[in-house]
Amino acid sequence: MKRIPAHSASATKAHELVSSLQGRFVTGLEKLAAALGSKQHFSPVEWFRDEGLHGGGVRYETADGDLFGRGSVNVSQVHYDDMDGKKLGSASAISTIIHPKNPLAPSVHIHISWTEMKSGGGYWRMMADLNPSNENPQHTTQFFDAMKSVALTQYDEAVAQGNRYFFIPALDRHRGVAHFYLENYKTGDADADYALAKAVGEASIDAYLDILSQALNSPEKPTPEQQAAQLAYHTLYFFQVLTLDRGTTTGLLVHNQNDVGIMGSLPAYVDRELLSSWIGRMNSPQDKLLEALIAALPETSPALVDESSKQKLAKVVRSHYRSFPEAIDMQASGNIIPSTVKNHS
Repeated sequence: MKRIPAHSASATKAHELVSSLQGRFVTGLEKLAAALGSKQHFSPVEWFRDEGLHGGGVRYETADGDLFGRGSVNVSQVHYDDMDGKKLGSASAISTIIHPKNPLAPSVHIHISWTEMKSGGGYWRMMADLNPSNENPQHTTQFFDAMKSVALTQYDEAVAQGNRYFFIPALDRHRGVAHFYLENYKTGDADADYALAKAVGEASIDAYLDILSQALNSPEKPTPEQQAAQLAYHTLYFFQVLTLDRGTTTGLLVHNQNDVGIMGSLPAYVDRELLSSWIGRMNSPQDKLLEALIAALPETSPALVDESSKQKLAKVVRSHYRSFPEAIDMQASGNIIPSTVKNHS
């Protein structure tokens, strides 16, 4: 089986960029692991869209190791060059999430993508956010400074969009502490836009690798309270991704050929009882979604989110939005301020 790439030159260039970012990140993570004496590594897993006719991707993943509980660095390119009825030409992306095992080391999420329309033109989506379960303010400042150093002109708007996107109305709080997000980004200068996407991707990867190295080389040992805070935060992360994240939901609704990969951002363990305590805070019909997500998890404490669970959770999300398509409007957006966010700004 072979993945057929998109035809356009801009899609090819975008795919080369996200692939180079993937290599930069995986190499950096494995180099750090080796320096720490760990044998944990990232294994490639290839997937195909319509048996490769419309592209696919490769993700490098790891799980249940001494350094990383979960980690996925996914690059994909999906296209519809042979389908005249499709408005979308292609989408090329890197989407990565790393969940360290040590609760004093933050998780990170980075997404860089180029979406191209058949009518001409396209736009970038650039997202980088630091997600500690036990915040280190110095790490937060370092991550923000890295974003500011490569996107000073766009920085204020990107932080504002990120703060809107990662706000969780039902819990009256954000996911993560440092949010940078440019949604549907394009200017009249395609080369400058490409350069910005490249700079944001490289700066966020490099900053995180340095922050991760600091945390994992620190002699400080996590306390039981910090371990508990990590489980609670991973539960919140799970909640945000599966009830609010537009990218995850869209990916699951478009096709079912990479469910495990799309769910690669989920942490290893979550607290079912904590999730259940949030059902009453959800508006209808999202309360039904949360109930179904909890039912799809193993009845253990804490609940392991393995590949089998991910497949079940993907089916739950897909079924919910097919039954309640209007609920898509309740998902997060960087460019739209929901009333719940306005009330807390």
